[in-house]
Order: sequence, then C-alpha cells, then structure tokens
Amino acid sequence: MKVAFVMGSDSDLPVVEKAIKVVEDFGIETTVRVISAHRTPAEAERFAKRARENGIEVIIAAAGKAAHLGGVLAAYTTVPVIGLPILSSTLDGLDSLLSIVQMPPGIPVATVGINAGENAGLLAVQMLSVKYEKLQGAMVEYRNRMEEKVKEADEKVSKKFK
Repeated sequence: MKVAFVMGSDSDLPVVEKAIKVVEDFGIETTVRVISAHRTPAEAERFAKRARENGIEVIIAAAGKAAHLGGVLAAYTTVPVIGLPILSSTLDGLDSLLSIVQMPPGIPVATVGINAGENAGLLAVQMLSVKYEKLQGAMVEYRNRMEEKVKEADEKVSKKFK
C-alpha cells in the first residue's frame, strides 16, 4: 500500500502534512514530492507515468491558484488522483477548488475541500480499503473513536447548561 503526495510548491506542505499524518497513522507507506505542473511539467509526466510501477495506488495532488497539478497527473496515469485545493490569497482558494473540480470528461480528479488535508488522507484510506480489508476495519475503528469524541463533547456541554 502506497500513497503519493505531490504538491506544486513547498509552501503547500503545512496542509499536506495533515494528509500525510492521517495516511501514515493507518500504516500506509508514503512518498512525498514537490512537482510543479507548470514549472516542471516533464517531471510531472514522468512521475505520473511511473506511479503504478512504483507501487503507488493513490495520488494526492495539492496545489493552489491555477491548481492544474492534479489534472496533469491524472492525464498521465490511471491511478486515482485526489485533488487538494490550497487556500490562495487571490480568491480565498476558490480559484484552486474550481481548477481542480472542473475536469473534462474522461479525466476525473476526486476533490476535497479547500485546505482539507485530513479529508484527502481519509479519502485515500477509504479508496485503499476496497482492496485491503484491514483498512476497512481500521476505518470503522476510526469512525467509532470519532463518534465517542462527539458523544463526550455532547455530554460535557449538556451538563454545563442543565
């Protein structure tokens, strides 16, 4: 099991690190790269074309502004690509989100919310859980822990206002 994290700039790393942590917490191997769709397009092509032979089963592509990275990678591989739009100063990340989500027919890129690194990581785990049964069980446990935290918070808040 291996998930690749590709970001257009190292300034995207704080958001990407949240996704990396989630994936690694599930015991999945990772590879992390900085590859620009616009400044290093040949490397983006090379990386995507070799993804499957390098054991990569899901790619998370983080980019801001024009955010073409996920689409460029998806054009060169059949490995599932998750787009992670990064908040930009120009349009509060809406430009990034729309650049990723509006892919042409035939080249899909799954897309999570702006700066939603945790959800990108969880979506990658869920994709892999289709193939790896142990991840399915781990996802159920994760959801159960999440549910318990909400119940604890509810109890605490309810007691405070009774």
